Amino acid sequence: MKACKMKKWLSAFMKEEEGASGIEYALIAAMVALILVAFIEPISGAVGRIFTSIQTALETAAPASSG
Repeated sequence: MKACKMKKWLSAFMKEEEGASGIEYALIAAMVALILVAFIEPISGAVGRIFTSIQTALETAAPASSG
């Protein structure tokens, strides 16, 4: 008798789709996290180079007064 109940429970569990959307959202979040990790370093390096070039241009255009 328990085997029959277990089969019914297992069958109902396999047909249930409520948890699927949560898993899908978790997979999407994981993919976004991987993309961020992959591109954070190149982006931060590029932003740093931009600010360095701006700083250099400003220092060249208006030398600091020693006063």
